[in-house]
Amino acid sequence: MNPEAPSIHLRDDWDRHWSEYAAAAERNPAQRFRRKVVLSCLALKKSAALTRLLDIGSGQGDFAAEVLEAYPAIEVLGLELSSAGVEMASRKVPAAQFLQCDLAQSNQPAEHRIGWATHAVCSEVLEHVDDPETLLRHARAWMAPGCRLVVTVPGGPMSAFDRHIGHRQHFRPEELARVLQRAGFVIERTGGAGWPFFNLYRRVVIARGRRLIDDVSREPSPVSRAAMGTFDALFHLNVQSRGWQTFAVATCPE
Repeated sequence: MNPEAPSIHLRDDWDRHWSEYAAAAERNPAQRFRRKVVLSCLALKKSAALTRLLDIGSGQGDFAAEVLEAYPAIEVLGLELSSAGVEMASRKVPAAQFLQCDLAQSNQPAEHRIGWATHAVCSEVLEHVDDPETLLRHARAWMAPGCRLVVTVPGGPMSAFDRHIGHRQHFRPEELARVLQRAGFVIERTGGAGWPFFNLYRRVVIARGRRLIDDVSREPSPVSRAAMGTFDALFHLNVQSRGWQTFAVATCPE
């Protein structure tokens, strides 16, 4: 049997991805750390009644759930490639709306959604696509002029699990900036976050190798739970000036 076959099979099968890994993603302390970075960059205000947030690649709805818990007055629309993700997110976050949409294709939004979003998030999506510039260019149709866009992508080395779930590339801040500029966005800032403990967590993931593929499909052991809890606490001590979590803040041009 070809040892690479499972990775190839799952590479772009997002219905299967969310069916198999939704629980692991929900437990993952790195996901909570990323959401903290995104919320900080969005700079939402408590009186955000006129805020319309577009979640590009909304997955199973974890970010939508967190942002609505903090800012219940805003409108949230999630765009997700997989029907399984849309179904899970709709159950988890009934106050938001989720649509199945392939932004790699030129799918124009419905008329009432053209230029809809005042804020947008694209978190841990671009590393999965062959042409991130095109995806972002298509996403612009959903954004109002001046829309604030926050993007996160992985930086640093790629793990066996990253390859298994279809990562094409990881990004340095300057590489992400070039993709956004070519897609027509105006860069406000780019950078890295997560030093030192997010980087340490990523080194553990890389060292685990292909064993992690089996680990995340099972209920975590007491040792795994303790390790995730420890990293969850340590991530509060990370700095947002450097690290392997690459991010960018940009705006949709007027």
